[in-house]
Amino acid sequence: MEKLGTGQKALQINLDAKRYGTFAEIGAGQDVARWFFHVGKASGTVAKTISAYDMAVSDAIYGASDRYVSRKRLQSMLDREFDLLLQRLDKSIGDRRTFFAFANTVTTKHISKAGEEGGNGWLGIKFQNLPRSEPSTIIIHARMLDWETARQQEAIGTLGVNLIHGAFYQHVEPERLIGSLLDSLSWQRIEVDMIKFSGPAFAGVDNRLMALQLVQQWLTEAAMFTAAGESVIPSELLYKKPVLIERGSFRPLTNPMLDMLERAQEMFVQEPALQGEPPVTMFEMTLRQLQVGDAIDHRDFLDRVDTLGALGKPVLISNFLRYHRLVTYLSRHTQKPIGLPIGLVRLRDVFDEKFYTDLPGGLMESLGQLFKNGAKLYVYPSLDKKTGKLSTVENMEVAPHQRHLYAHLVENKFIENITGYNAEMLKVYSGELLAKIQAGDESIAKFVPPQIFELIKAKNLFGWAKNPPAA
Repeated sequence: MEKLGTGQKALQINLDAKRYGTFAEIGAGQDVARWFFHVGKASGTVAKTISAYDMAVSDAIYGASDRYVSRKRLQSMLDREFDLLLQRLDKSIGDRRTFFAFANTVTTKHISKAGEEGGNGWLGIKFQNLPRSEPSTIIIHARMLDWETARQQEAIGTLGVNLIHGAFYQHVEPERLIGSLLDSLSWQRIEVDMIKFSGPAFAGVDNRLMALQLVQQWLTEAAMFTAAGESVIPSELLYKKPVLIERGSFRPLTNPMLDMLERAQEMFVQEPALQGEPPVTMFEMTLRQLQVGDAIDHRDFLDRVDTLGALGKPVLISNFLRYHRLVTYLSRHTQKPIGLPIGLVRLRDVFDEKFYTDLPGGLMESLGQLFKNGAKLYVYPSLDKKTGKLSTVENMEVAPHQRHLYAHLVENKFIENITGYNAEMLKVYSGELLAKIQAGDESIAKFVPPQIFELIKAKNLFGWAKNPPAA
């Protein structure tokens, strides 16, 4: 099916006799309503446009706010404008029209060669699917990546039209709606790093799967949600906070993984740079780690995040195959220290030069980006199952030409051994547990945290007892 251009989408909506609503745009996001006037027939769609640009005026209409480009401000705009539509028009035309309120609050910023961040904004639509039905809502957050502010505004205009069109005509297929958000755009121009669906039109939608879709469909490199499954942008959780993040496949999370995280946290909080401030502790999974075979099984993905949620930690889904890219991403949202618990096997990968052939500076460039903002690796030892050899930071073998570099990083405590670990945990191999789970083997209780074990049994996660042993 041929994709419609931005103007074609706006005209289709204008010609749709059912749709009628308000456009509220503050800050730099003044380009969405313009599309509907530009293509003509706007009288069939536009009940009102408003731009409360002055902060005092905005506060008078939507309530006081300490941040004007925020989810809270966007939600106030959507609720206020939608309620006004119903008050003023429902009695006269509500039986034959579906009302909507579109809103955005946006700031643009000139991007310098020094690497200054571009603009960002919140966009949303609150809409009725049927006349006089309860409304549904879609909220997104976007980062604009164009250098010029005019181009950023233009991109927001296109993104807003795509969001409105998707809400009206693709809400029954949220994955397709997500894929349409960058129509007539590209990931080089704009990034959508958060989306939340709510209301009766999306009764069966799991927003954790929608976060996954943002990454799978390349609208963003990473998406985040809380332990409760609430979609968030990184700055909502990480702004000016130290971060401790553990990467893994978590199929499921095992006691050694939890031991690695807890021992690393004990060391991390002692860092002078934290000044006693507790870190945000979270888990990360890459798309590659989520693959089972060549695909991502959505049920398997939800099983993993359900078990991680039982530990009360937020989860990041990313396309970051290498650690330096993860640290660079986190450093956009906090200037505080970043700690990464990591197994000895993964540390070997960090120093494997074949992973950096695409970087002009190779391994050195990767390590420079990894450690430039005070990030630190806390390394959990490894026990060879066959030989019984214990591998640690001190005895890890590196290539001869890397020995001085490695020694420098260890001596200056960019890389540290995790101490106080439970030696028994080194004998647990997560690859053996999945078969035990699917056989309904109660002995896995010794290898996974109690709350995760109980959840696996209660919800039949990871195929629990799918093939129980014969009596």
